[in-house]
Amino acid sequence: MFDASTRSALIARAWRDLLDAWRFFSRLPAPSGGAASDAAAGAGLDLARFSWACPIAGALIGAVGAVAFGLAALLGLPPLLRAAFAVATVILAAGAMHEDGLAGLADGFGGGQTRQSELAITRDGRIGVWGTLALIFSLIVRVAALAALARGGFVVAAASLILSGAVSRAGALIPLAPPPPAGADGADPGAGRLEAKDLIAAGFAVVGVALVAGLVALGVMQALFACVLAAAAAWGTSALARRQIGGRSGDVTGAAQQAAEIVCLVALLIGGRAP
Repeated sequence: MFDASTRSALIARAWRDLLDAWRFFSRLPAPSGGAASDAAAGAGLDLARFSWACPIAGALIGAVGAVAFGLAALLGLPPLLRAAFAVATVILAAGAMHEDGLAGLADGFGGGQTRQSELAITRDGRIGVWGTLALIFSLIVRVAALAALARGGFVVAAASLILSGAVSRAGALIPLAPPPPAGADGADPGAGRLEAKDLIAAGFAVVGVALVAGLVALGVMQALFACVLAAAAAWGTSALARRQIGGRSGDVTGAAQQAAEIVCLVALLIGGRAP
Protein backbone atom coordinates (compact mmCIF):
# COMPACT_ATOMS: atom_id res chain seq x y z
CA MET A 1 0.00 0.00 0.00
CA PHE A 2 2.86 2.38 0.87
CA ASP A 3 6.34 2.32 -0.53
CA ALA A 4 9.35 1.92 1.74
CA SER A 5 10.11 5.64 2.01
CA THR A 6 6.50 6.48 2.92
CA ARG A 7 6.39 3.77 5.56
CA SER A 8 9.66 5.02 7.01
CA ALA A 9 8.36 8.59 7.15
CA LEU A 10 5.13 7.49 8.86
CA ILE A 11 7.03 5.45 11.44
CA ALA A 12 9.41 8.35 12.12
CA ARG A 13 6.49 10.74 12.57
CA ALA A 14 4.65 8.37 14.91
CA TRP A 15 7.82 7.88 16.95
CA ARG A 16 8.33 11.63 17.22
CA ASP A 17 4.72 12.14 18.29
CA LEU A 18 5.01 9.46 20.95
CA LEU A 19 8.24 10.97 22.30
CA ASP A 20 6.64 14.40 22.51
CA ALA A 21 3.59 12.97 24.29
CA TRP A 22 5.90 11.18 26.71
CA ARG A 23 7.84 14.39 27.39
CA PHE A 24 4.61 16.31 27.85
CA PHE A 25 3.18 13.97 30.48
CA SER A 26 6.25 12.37 32.06
CA ARG A 27 9.31 13.51 33.95
CA LEU A 28 11.18 10.31 33.15
CA PRO A 29 13.90 10.48 30.49
CA ALA A 30 12.85 9.73 26.93
CA PRO A 31 14.88 7.86 24.33
CA SER A 32 16.38 10.00 21.61
CA GLY A 33 14.46 10.15 18.34
CA GLY A 34 15.72 10.34 14.83
CA ALA A 35 14.46 13.89 14.40
CA ALA A 36 14.42 16.68 16.93
CA SER A 37 11.02 16.99 18.53
CA ASP A 38 9.27 20.22 19.37
CA ALA A 39 9.99 19.66 23.04
CA ALA A 40 13.68 18.98 22.51
CA ALA A 41 14.06 21.93 20.17
CA GLY A 42 12.30 24.24 22.60
CA ALA A 43 9.97 25.44 19.86
CA GLY A 44 6.79 24.97 21.86
CA LEU A 45 4.67 21.85 21.89
CA ASP A 46 2.15 21.29 19.12
CA LEU A 47 -0.25 19.26 21.22
CA ALA A 48 -2.75 18.92 18.39
CA ARG A 49 -0.16 17.06 16.33
CA PHE A 50 0.52 14.38 18.91
CA SER A 51 -2.83 14.30 20.73
CA TRP A 52 -3.40 10.77 19.40
CA ALA A 53 -0.26 9.60 21.21
CA CYS A 54 -1.18 11.07 24.62
CA PRO A 55 -3.18 8.01 25.75
CA ILE A 56 -0.29 5.78 24.66
CA ALA A 57 2.10 7.83 26.78
CA GLY A 58 -0.37 7.54 29.66
CA ALA A 59 -0.54 3.78 29.20
CA LEU A 60 3.25 3.62 29.39
CA ILE A 61 3.23 5.64 32.61
CA GLY A 62 0.67 3.19 33.97
CA ALA A 63 2.98 0.35 32.92
CA VAL A 64 5.76 1.93 35.00
CA GLY A 65 3.39 1.82 37.96
CA ALA A 66 2.64 -1.82 37.14
CA VAL A 67 6.36 -2.62 37.35
CA ALA A 68 6.46 -1.09 40.84
CA PHE A 69 3.38 -3.12 41.77
CA GLY A 70 5.07 -6.29 40.56
CA LEU A 71 8.28 -5.59 42.47
CA ALA A 72 6.26 -4.99 45.65
CA ALA A 73 4.49 -8.29 45.07
CA LEU A 74 7.82 -10.09 44.70
CA LEU A 75 8.81 -8.69 48.10
CA GLY A 76 5.71 -10.28 49.57
CA LEU A 77 3.99 -7.01 50.47
CA PRO A 78 0.21 -7.05 50.97
CA PRO A 79 -2.09 -5.67 48.23
CA LEU A 80 -2.64 -2.33 49.96
CA LEU A 81 1.08 -1.59 50.06
CA ARG A 82 1.55 -2.83 46.51
CA ALA A 83 -1.14 -0.41 45.40
CA ALA A 84 0.39 2.43 47.41
CA PHE A 85 3.82 1.96 45.84
CA ALA A 86 2.32 1.67 42.37
CA VAL A 87 0.32 4.90 42.72
CA ALA A 88 3.34 6.68 44.19
CA THR A 89 5.45 5.55 41.24
CA VAL A 90 2.88 6.84 38.75
CA ILE A 91 2.84 10.20 40.56
CA LEU A 92 6.64 10.43 40.52
CA ALA A 93 6.80 9.47 36.86
CA ALA A 94 4.44 12.34 36.00
CA GLY A 95 6.14 14.82 38.29
CA ALA A 96 2.95 15.22 40.38
CA MET A 97 1.78 17.87 37.92
CA HIS A 98 -1.78 16.54 37.82
CA GLU A 99 -2.03 16.42 41.60
CA ASP A 100 -0.79 20.01 41.68
CA GLY A 101 -3.61 20.99 39.32
CA LEU A 102 -6.21 19.18 41.39
CA ALA A 103 -5.06 20.92 44.56
CA GLY A 104 -5.01 24.34 42.92
CA LEU A 105 -8.49 23.96 41.46
CA ALA A 106 -9.94 22.61 44.71
CA ASP A 107 -8.49 25.56 46.65
CA GLY A 108 -9.86 28.01 44.10
CA PHE A 109 -13.35 26.56 43.97
CA GLY A 110 -13.50 25.91 47.71
CA GLY A 111 -11.99 29.15 48.96
CA GLY A 112 -12.99 31.71 46.34
CA GLN A 113 -16.14 33.78 46.62
CA THR A 114 -16.05 35.38 43.17
CA ARG A 115 -14.67 34.40 39.77
CA GLN A 116 -11.74 36.77 40.26
CA SER A 117 -10.89 35.40 43.69
CA GLU A 118 -11.14 31.82 42.43
CA LEU A 119 -8.72 32.61 39.61
CA ALA A 120 -6.35 34.34 42.01
CA ILE A 121 -6.32 31.36 44.36
CA THR A 122 -5.74 28.83 41.57
CA ARG A 123 -2.73 30.87 40.43
CA ASP A 124 -1.29 30.88 43.94
CA GLY A 125 1.34 28.15 44.27
CA ARG A 126 0.49 27.47 47.91
CA ILE A 127 -1.79 24.56 48.87
CA GLY A 128 -4.66 25.26 51.24
CA VAL A 129 -7.17 23.17 53.14
CA TRP A 130 -9.37 22.35 50.15
CA GLY A 131 -6.39 21.35 48.06
CA THR A 132 -5.04 19.16 50.83
CA LEU A 133 -8.38 17.43 51.27
CA ALA A 134 -8.67 16.85 47.51
CA LEU A 135 -5.21 15.27 47.38
CA ILE A 136 -5.96 13.03 50.36
CA PHE A 137 -9.22 11.91 48.75
CA SER A 138 -7.51 11.24 45.42
CA LEU A 139 -4.75 9.16 46.99
CA ILE A 140 -7.07 7.17 49.24
CA VAL A 141 -9.51 6.30 46.46
CA ARG A 142 -6.84 5.36 43.92
CA VAL A 143 -4.89 3.19 46.34
CA ALA A 144 -8.01 1.53 47.75
CA ALA A 145 -9.48 0.85 44.29
CA LEU A 146 -6.23 -0.58 42.97
CA ALA A 147 -5.83 -2.76 46.07
CA ALA A 148 -9.34 -4.12 45.51
CA LEU A 149 -8.61 -4.76 41.84
CA ALA A 150 -5.37 -6.52 42.85
CA ARG A 151 -7.44 -9.32 44.33
CA GLY A 152 -7.75 -10.50 40.74
CA GLY A 153 -3.98 -10.86 40.48
CA PHE A 154 -1.08 -8.94 39.01
CA VAL A 155 -2.39 -8.95 35.43
CA VAL A 156 -5.67 -7.33 36.48
CA ALA A 157 -3.85 -4.69 38.54
CA ALA A 158 -1.40 -3.97 35.72
CA ALA A 159 -4.18 -3.71 33.12
CA SER A 160 -6.08 -1.34 35.42
CA LEU A 161 -3.06 0.92 35.80
CA ILE A 162 -2.42 0.95 32.07
CA LEU A 163 -6.04 1.67 31.19
CA SER A 164 -6.46 4.40 33.81
CA GLY A 165 -3.20 5.96 32.65
CA ALA A 166 -4.40 6.03 29.05
CA VAL A 167 -7.93 7.31 29.57
CA SER A 168 -6.89 9.92 32.13
CA ARG A 169 -4.31 11.48 29.79
CA ALA A 170 -6.98 11.69 27.13
CA GLY A 171 -9.23 13.23 29.77
CA ALA A 172 -6.61 15.89 30.42
CA LEU A 173 -7.06 17.02 26.80
CA ILE A 174 -10.80 17.67 27.11
CA PRO A 175 -10.49 21.07 28.84
CA LEU A 176 -8.18 22.24 26.06
CA ALA A 177 -10.83 21.93 23.35
CA PRO A 178 -13.92 24.13 23.69
CA PRO A 179 -13.41 26.65 26.53
CA PRO A 180 -11.34 29.82 26.17
CA PRO A 181 -8.39 30.37 28.53
CA ALA A 182 -9.36 31.48 32.01
CA GLY A 183 -7.94 34.96 32.32
CA ALA A 184 -5.12 36.63 30.48
CA ASP A 185 -2.41 34.25 31.62
CA GLY A 186 -4.72 31.32 31.14
CA ALA A 187 -3.66 27.77 30.94
CA ASP A 188 -1.00 25.94 29.27
CA PRO A 189 -0.49 28.51 26.55
CA GLY A 190 2.23 26.39 24.97
CA ALA A 191 -0.22 23.58 24.36
CA GLY A 192 -2.77 25.71 22.51
CA ARG A 193 -6.33 24.85 21.60
CA LEU A 194 -7.46 21.45 20.40
CA GLU A 195 -10.19 20.72 17.90
CA ALA A 196 -12.77 17.95 17.94
CA LYS A 197 -10.71 15.85 15.53
CA ASP A 198 -7.78 15.90 17.98
CA LEU A 199 -9.97 14.57 20.79
CA ILE A 200 -11.39 11.93 18.45
CA ALA A 201 -7.87 10.78 17.58
CA ALA A 202 -7.06 10.46 21.28
CA GLY A 203 -10.36 8.66 21.79
CA PHE A 204 -9.50 6.03 19.18
CA ALA A 205 -6.21 5.40 20.97
CA VAL A 206 -8.03 4.98 24.28
CA VAL A 207 -10.45 2.49 22.71
CA GLY A 208 -7.49 0.52 21.38
CA VAL A 209 -5.91 0.35 24.84
CA ALA A 210 -9.28 -0.55 26.39
CA LEU A 211 -9.82 -3.40 23.95
CA VAL A 212 -6.40 -4.87 24.69
CA ALA A 213 -6.78 -4.45 28.48
CA GLY A 214 -10.30 -5.84 28.29
CA LEU A 215 -9.33 -8.90 26.28
CA VAL A 216 -6.30 -9.62 28.48
CA ALA A 217 -7.77 -9.15 31.93
CA LEU A 218 -10.61 -6.72 32.58
CA GLY A 219 -13.38 -7.71 30.20
CA VAL A 220 -14.04 -5.60 27.13
CA MET A 221 -17.41 -4.21 28.25
CA GLN A 222 -16.09 -3.38 31.72
CA ALA A 223 -13.07 -1.61 30.26
CA LEU A 224 -15.18 0.41 27.81
CA PHE A 225 -17.66 1.22 30.59
CA ALA A 226 -14.80 2.57 32.70
CA CYS A 227 -13.60 4.69 29.78
CA VAL A 228 -17.03 6.22 29.25
CA LEU A 229 -17.40 7.16 32.92
CA ALA A 230 -13.86 8.52 33.05
CA ALA A 231 -14.47 10.69 29.99
CA ALA A 232 -17.68 11.97 31.56
CA ALA A 233 -15.76 12.87 34.73
CA ALA A 234 -13.15 14.82 32.75
CA TRP A 235 -15.86 16.57 30.76
CA GLY A 236 -17.71 17.41 33.98
CA THR A 237 -14.56 18.93 35.44
CA SER A 238 -14.11 21.04 32.32
CA ALA A 239 -17.76 22.14 32.37
CA LEU A 240 -17.50 23.11 36.03
CA ALA A 241 -14.40 25.15 35.31
CA ARG A 242 -16.18 26.96 32.50
CA ARG A 243 -19.00 27.86 34.86
CA GLN A 244 -16.77 28.84 37.77
CA ILE A 245 -13.83 30.62 36.16
CA GLY A 246 -14.96 31.05 32.58
CA GLY A 247 -12.57 28.69 30.85
CA ARG A 248 -9.56 26.48 31.22
CA SER A 249 -6.31 26.72 33.13
CA GLY A 250 -3.38 24.42 33.77
CA ASP A 251 -5.07 23.43 37.01
CA VAL A 252 -8.22 22.43 35.13
CA THR A 253 -6.34 20.01 32.87
CA GLY A 254 -4.64 18.45 35.91
CA ALA A 255 -7.92 18.13 37.79
CA ALA A 256 -9.59 16.59 34.72
CA GLN A 257 -6.83 13.98 34.55
CA GLN A 258 -7.24 13.17 38.22
CA ALA A 259 -11.02 12.90 37.93
CA ALA A 260 -10.72 10.56 34.97
CA GLU A 261 -8.12 8.35 36.66
CA ILE A 262 -10.09 8.06 39.89
CA VAL A 263 -13.38 7.31 38.12
CA CYS A 264 -11.76 4.77 35.79
CA LEU A 265 -10.34 2.73 38.66
CA VAL A 266 -13.59 2.88 40.62
CA ALA A 267 -15.67 2.03 37.54
CA LEU A 268 -13.70 -1.18 37.08
CA LEU A 269 -15.15 -2.27 40.43
CA ILE A 270 -18.75 -1.28 39.75
CA GLY A 271 -21.29 -4.06 39.45
CA GLY A 272 -19.14 -6.65 41.15
CA ARG A 273 -17.80 -7.78 37.78
CA ALA A 274 -14.18 -7.01 38.64
CA PRO A 275 -12.35 -9.79 40.53
